Amino acid sequence: MNHKLTKEQVSFYRENGFLVIEDFLGVNELEDWRNAVANAIDERNGIKIPGKNIQVGMDDGINEDAGYFSKVFDQLLNLWQTNEAVKKLMSDPRIGKMAAELSGVEGIRIWHDQALIKRPWANPTSWHLDTPFWSFSDRRALSIWVALDDATPENGCLYFIPGSFKETTFENKGIGKNMDGIFSVYPQFSKVPSFCGKMKAGSCSFHNGLTIHGAGANMTNGYRRAMTCAYMPEGNVYNGEPNILPEIYLKDLSVGDILDNDVHNPLIYHRNQNTAFD
Repeated sequence: MNHKLTKEQVSFYRENGFLVIEDFLGVNELEDWRNAVANAIDERNGIKIPGKNIQVGMDDGINEDAGYFSKVFDQLLNLWQTNEAVKKLMSDPRIGKMAAELSGVEGIRIWHDQALIKRPWANPTSWHLDTPFWSFSDRRALSIWVALDDATPENGCLYFIPGSFKETTFENKGIGKNMDGIFSVYPQFSKVPSFCGKMKAGSCSFHNGLTIHGAGANMTNGYRRAMTCAYMPEGNVYNGEPNILPEIYLKDLSVGDILDNDVHNPLIYHRNQNTAFD
């Protein structure tokens, strides 16, 4: 695993709000990730998230037009909770250290993972933000996005608006059908050139949860598969948004309570607990 960051990479991320890392996984590691994710998806039998009766492709209440959004991508969350192989991958402290170094925090917790699969001819993923959907508010939160297939402009690779995370807010404007919808909220970025995050399979990107990002349509007859994980800096508190938290946790959770439950959001790296990796 190509997990050691350079000063230049950290600086680029902190200036732009994203970073692409080529050849993040070796050939054998990529095959392990593909197998683990495929098996975890099969085990789910169409259930989008553990403990909630939502099938892949169902309207989850976030968006109004279920028919359109069901054809953007297949989305399965928290595979780490139902598959041991995925749990091992998502809990890798080397990745946790990368996330901590990029975001400038001491500790990193898993918020949720996601398998994101654009089927042949899938709709585009409109420009959006991540953190406003989550149950905590931290400008340093971030995600990793690992390409399990080549991600290209033709099949729906990611795009980023450089520097946007410095000015966006936690106000949740949702994800609309129109690609330019976000610019009605943040018109200052409508003229900023986007960055095309095309990647070979086994490469990855990190992006800040307040970076404006999206993905194109899949204009091919093949799949574009990715495995992602969102990270919460250690020490965050509940902001009242349920998001992916299960009812059993929410019933005893009040706004302002610290989110430190290792069952639901495990701590995978802390600077004072992890010192060095091969």
